[in-house]
Amino acid sequence: MKPYDVYSIFDIEIVKASGITLWDKNGHAYLDLYGGHAVISIGHGHPDYIAAIGNQLEKIGFYSNSVKINLQDELAEKLGEMSGYPDYDIFLCNSGAEANENAFKLASFYNGRKKIIAFNNSFHGRTSLAVAATDNQGIAAPVNKTEHVCFLPLNDCELLEKTMDESVCAVIVEGIQGVAGVNIPSAPFLKQIENLCHKYGAIMILDEVQSGYGRSGKFFAHQWADVKPHLITVAKGMGNGFPVAGILICPQLPAKKEMLGTTFGGNYLACAAAISVLDVIKKEDLISNALRMGDYLTSSLQTVPGIKEIRGVGLMTGIEFDEPCSEIRKELLFRHSVFTGSSSNKNTIRILPSLTITKAGIDMFVTALKSSLVSKKNEILYNSK
Repeated sequence: MKPYDVYSIFDIEIVKASGITLWDKNGHAYLDLYGGHAVISIGHGHPDYIAAIGNQLEKIGFYSNSVKINLQDELAEKLGEMSGYPDYDIFLCNSGAEANENAFKLASFYNGRKKIIAFNNSFHGRTSLAVAATDNQGIAAPVNKTEHVCFLPLNDCELLEKTMDESVCAVIVEGIQGVAGVNIPSAPFLKQIENLCHKYGAIMILDEVQSGYGRSGKFFAHQWADVKPHLITVAKGMGNGFPVAGILICPQLPAKKEMLGTTFGGNYLACAAAISVLDVIKKEDLISNALRMGDYLTSSLQTVPGIKEIRGVGLMTGIEFDEPCSEIRKELLFRHSVFTGSSSNKNTIRILPSLTITKAGIDMFVTALKSSLVSKKNEILYNSK
């Protein structure tokens, strides 16, 4: 037996990590500016995080949700306080796709409707309904396809208003579109979604799986627009690498026994990891650092020639070029030892580092990027002769 060959991977075997640094099996160090898809929020191998999981494992690692797990209450209280949603409940699960899947169920349970509005270039996961609401037909099998999902252009207020009516179950939007290359919904657009959902009895779902947990310089990216959705889905940075996710649920959607369920969601280790992440974010003031370092990254990138556009808020940044950037990413990785992220926009590199990053790490990246662009320019000149 061998692993199912579905991933395009670099021939690099990472065996150790600390902070924003990775080491391969040969002892070669890399600067990690991608955090494994925005998962590493408080840095690799944070001592408080390791201690929290280790201490919990010595007590008990797992039992099902058929017993009282007090760590779930502690996590809910701390998350409510830090996120600004103390009156919401949380349903704990394991991944962003699972969180979005259950968010759709909650919305449909509430209003009895089926129609979902999503947006062009969205990504909400790879499970049944989550992938149906993802604007990528290449990853949706025939069994996933449904007439219940309608895709609209992001930030098109006029078309959204024309499409909304009493048949709409839910509108789902990312706080910042990540996979698409860091596209930001405008504040007026998010406000309009909120207003129209209230007008027609639909549920507003904010997918903060990638853009949440302080990455934008606020706890959730949608808080820059001063909106309050009915449901907020979280994952990725929530566990700093430990699989944990959740849905923040407004009081308007009351719970009923057995309406949702999960075997591994909210287990002891997941809660210990998630509590540790919140404690570290608060103790080290990482949300403020994300905003400061994001501003510094953007201003530093202004000095780099050859960039078409810089998009982002905080430490969620898309750098777009005039042509596909795969060779630039390879140059950064194999010549300068810097990990960056791709996007469905082939011309855009994504930068999603740990919220602990410093100016020194950003300076290393900007220097490497300048060098990579010079190398690419020289290669083009050489090949044209």
